[in-house]
Amino acid sequence: MPRKINKSDCIGCGTCQRVCIIGCITQEENRKRLINESGCVDCGACQLTCPKKCISRY
Repeated sequence: MPRKINKSDCIGCGTCQRVCIIGCITQEENRKRLINESGCVDCGACQLTCPKKCISRY
């Protein structure tokens, strides 16, 4: 099951995007990040490194 970002808690730091081994996290216009669910391999790296802990499994 892919990870999802709670956008209301995301501060737009980009940490998750930098550690994504697949490159399936992109930046939206408001600096918030978005995970491409079809590309996510569920490694959990983004969730472990998020300083705001706003990434979870759904």
